[in-house]
This record gives sequence, structure tokens and C-alpha cells, in this order.
Amino acid sequence: MVEKKAKRLMRHEVPEELTWNLQDLFTSDEAWEVELAALERDIATVKQYQGKLGEGVKTFAACLKAFETYYERLLKASAYGRLLQSADGASPVNQEKAARAMALQAKVSSEFSFLQSELIALPDDLVRQYLQDPAVKNYAKFVTDILETKPHRLSPETEEVLAALQEVQSAPYMIYQRTKAADMEFDPIKGHDGEELPMSFALYEDLYESMPDTYLRRQAAASFAKTLKQYQNTFAGTYGTEVKKQVLLSRIRKYGSVTEMLLQPQQVTEEMYHNQLDIIQEELAPHMRRYARLKKEQLDLDKMMFCDLKAQLDPENDPKITFAEARDLILDALKVLGSEYLEIIEEGLYNRWVDLADNVGKSTGAFCSSIYGVHPFILMTWTDNMRSAFTLVHELGHAGHFALAMKYNNLLNLRPSTYLVEGPSTMNELLLGNHILSQSDNVNMKRWVIMQYLGTYYHNFVTHLLEGEFQRRVYAVAETGRGITASLLNQLKGDVLSDFWGDAVEIDDLARLTWMRQPHYYMGLYPYTYSAGLTIATACAEMIKTEGQPAVDRWLEFLKAGGKHKPLEHVQIAGLDMSTPEPIRKAVAFVGSLVDELEKTF
Repeated sequence: MVEKKAKRLMRHEVPEELTWNLQDLFTSDEAWEVELAALERDIATVKQYQGKLGEGVKTFAACLKAFETYYERLLKASAYGRLLQSADGASPVNQEKAARAMALQAKVSSEFSFLQSELIALPDDLVRQYLQDPAVKNYAKFVTDILETKPHRLSPETEEVLAALQEVQSAPYMIYQRTKAADMEFDPIKGHDGEELPMSFALYEDLYESMPDTYLRRQAAASFAKTLKQYQNTFAGTYGTEVKKQVLLSRIRKYGSVTEMLLQPQQVTEEMYHNQLDIIQEELAPHMRRYARLKKEQLDLDKMMFCDLKAQLDPENDPKITFAEARDLILDALKVLGSEYLEIIEEGLYNRWVDLADNVGKSTGAFCSSIYGVHPFILMTWTDNMRSAFTLVHELGHAGHFALAMKYNNLLNLRPSTYLVEGPSTMNELLLGNHILSQSDNVNMKRWVIMQYLGTYYHNFVTHLLEGEFQRRVYAVAETGRGITASLLNQLKGDVLSDFWGDAVEIDDLARLTWMRQPHYYMGLYPYTYSAGLTIATACAEMIKTEGQPAVDRWLEFLKAGGKHKPLEHVQIAGLDMSTPEPIRKAVAFVGSLVDELEKTF
């Protein structure tokens, strides 16, 4: 049941144990202020190398080291402002801190743009000579990644100006996040006995949307849609500005398309990108339509609405779990990955790496932000159900991945392609489900775990995959010069959903407004990568099940590799070939088998 309270807690009312410990970053706001001022002064520690990168390998290596040292401090200071705002974006103080951190990042990006420009201008023979030096070898991937952008680099002066405008270029995302966290208010809903129940962005997505009670679920959906409609033109203008920015930058930098530009930092081919979108939509749609019809039948719905898709299929079989219980369950499930990995997860669960609270102004959804030299920070909203446990283990997958990557790599080699990033998180979900199944032969438990698996695949193979398809269509329209309006975005989103769900689901106003719900559209071509990650996790989890320790060892090496390799090379460490569509097809077939098994349990 929903807690019956007139209003949500303010951040200062939340018990400390439900919050993350930002003192691990800075002991106080005053300490952060001191570091922010020091970072302003210390720009010179890197800037002193401007114009000198061709003077010799010692100078070149010293510049890279100084940049890395400074960048580590900058990331830590920026994270403090960003995480404060994520926890309470309604606070003007937090808004101001996040803005100052972003402004410093933009300034530093401009001041340090010489590094890329001068590196690209160096003679090829000299760069090859530099890369043979032991002091530079650790930065080889960082250097070669920059060199690959050479055909699209502008003059040093232009690059410096564009870098200086970073804060302005990030404005659409900032406006979206701030509006969502601080301005959007939702009408409370009425319970069956007339009592008033609270409503928020987080409560809808984390509680009401999956609630088995159709009356409350659809009431909440109506409240949610009403507020989204009020902001649709503002959000369309904000997102339209983001799209226009990307289209213009792709043309200025002489890319063939905005897609080519956004895929370059992922080091993913357009064929790999289109494979994910095309194969999954075509081959998964029939399975998911069967799933939707099964839900309609079992929930005895008059019609299958979009807001019903996440409703619990078997509401009587809904295990509740506290955070403390989930903590023990997760640690048991992840033992298969060994002591080094488990120690990281245990530290995160017991030392306040996780923010669990629901409070006014808190960012919706869930994320993991890993700070080099400190540790990961996880944000989510805990709701005492097993789905929360799966969300938690997912984010802990990111935490374990980057904690290991930080341990075995320097900062400039830390981050792999976003094409791979969602693999470790969804792997943990699969390991948790397999562990639960191994503990019980109960038909109800099997049914419940299958439904959790389907929840994971729905989230990554449907929700985020269709976000990716929506992006593909938006950029195609934008490149023709057409204006981005709320009416257009509603139409495009509705078309994407109708094409996938056919007549199995009614696509209403709330469905068409779904493009307003995710911040991913401000992060480049990020949404489709969830499906790539789950494809990788599906294959590697099966290897662990069938091969045992050799597959575990390969997976741990995959996690430790950081950003040293391009995606195809990186995933080969885990024993998988993503250059063909076969792993995608196998993952889709696995989802089909889950729907088959679920139908049998009924």
C-alpha cells in the first residue's frame, strides 16, 4: 500500500542512513569552496605546457600527467555539486553549487583545448616516437582517441571558443533537469476510501506504474499525464534546442550525419548501431505483444493501456523485501564473482554509497556516478519491493565495474565505450535472478523471477531501445530542417510505440508524452546502448552458467580492462563476438523463451 501522508519529506527531514555520504568527497561545503578556488588558480599547472608539446617526450609526458592530476580533482569537485543537486534539485543553494561547478568545467575545457589541438598538429612520426616512451605508453589509448578526431577538428581558436561555450551548450539538459526536479507538481490521487495519496514523478515511476491496483494505477497515470501536458511545449523547446545543437555541430565538423558524429566517441560502427535497433524491434515485437496480451488477460483489463504495461502480472505473488534483507540476498548472489568483487559491493552497501530516500526535489530514476580516487555513488528511490532489489543490484553492477576499473587503470584510461557500460549492471540482475531460482523449486517463485527478468528486458530491450528508435527518427527529421515541436515529438513517439506494439496496446496521450520522461536524450546516442549491454550480459551470464570459473575469470578481466580497448576488442575479452547480429538474435530468442515459460506457469 501507499503510505498515507499529506506530503513528501523535505531533504533535511530524511534520516541520514537513507542518504549517501557526500563527506567522502568533501568534509564540508567550506572544504569544497576552498578546492573550487584552488582549481581556479591551478589551471596554470596544465596551461604552462601550451605551445610546448613538440619540445620533447619529457615535456609531453609531464603535460599529460599534469592534466590527469588536475582532471581528477576537477571531477571530484564537479561531482559534489552535481550530486547535491541530484539529491535535492529544488534547493536554490544546490542549484547554485551545480551551476558553479559546471561553469568551472566549461572554463577548464576552454583553457585546456590546446592539448587536443596541439597534439593533432604534431607530426605523425613524432607522435609515434612519443608513444614508445614508457612515460607515455599508459596514455596511448587517450592519445590515439584524440588523433582519430583529426578530420573533424576545427582551428585551435574555434575549438577554444566552442569549449568556452560548454556551459551554454549544456543548458538544455540543465533546464530539463531543473524543471523536472523543482517545478513540476502533480495532483494527489484518491484512494478507494477517498483518502488523499501523494503523487510525484518518482512515486509514479517507482511505485504507481507497477501497482496491481488498476484503479490507483490509472488515476496516477492521469495525474502524471496532466502535468506532463502542461510542460510539453517547454520541454519540446528544450529538447529541440539540444537536437539543433547536435545537427549544427555535426555539419560544422564535417560529419556525414549527426549519427556518425555521436557514434564516434563510442567507437561503434553505424552497422552495429542499426543492428541493435532493427533486429530487436523486428524480432522482439511479436514476443512482447504476446506478453502484453497475457497481462491483459490475467489482470482482467477492459483494454491494455500503455500505463498498464508495467503492472504486476501476479499481484498476489509480490515478495516484499527491506533494504537490509536485499543487502544480504545480493551479497549471496554475487559470491560467484569472487572475493575482490564482493568486498567492493559489501563496502558500498554498508558505507552509504547508496541514496535510498524519496524527498522533494530528488532526481527520478536511478544512476551510479563513479568518482575516481573516491568511490561510486548510487541514487535510487527504495520502495520495499523486490523490483527495488533488482534496481539496486543493477546500479551495484556499475559500481563494481568502475571500482575495479579505477583500481587497475589510470584516470585517462578509465571509461570504456558507452556501448559496453550497461553490460556489467544487467549481468548482476541476471545473477541475482539465477541465485533466487537456485534456492527454490516453487512454481510461484519461478514465475516471479521470470517476471523480473522480463522487467529487465522490457526496460532495456523495449523502453530504452524504443527511445533509441525515437532518437533515430528525430534526428532524421531535424536534418531536413524541420522544426522540433511538441506536436511533432508526440507524433513521432506515438508512431514508434504503435509500430512496436501493434494492436496489443492502446497508445494514448501518456504514451505519446513518454519522450518527456527520460534525460537520456540529452546524452547523445545513449538509450540504444542499454540493449547492447543486455545483449552482452545475456551471452556472458549463460557462459558463466555453463562454463563456471573460466567464464567468471574472463568477465572479471572484462571489468578490469577499463577503457583500454575499443568495444569489439573489449568484449572479446569476455569471450563474445559482437561484430555479427547473432548475439542479438540469441538474446531476443531468450526473451521469447521467457514469455513461453511464463505462459506455462499460468
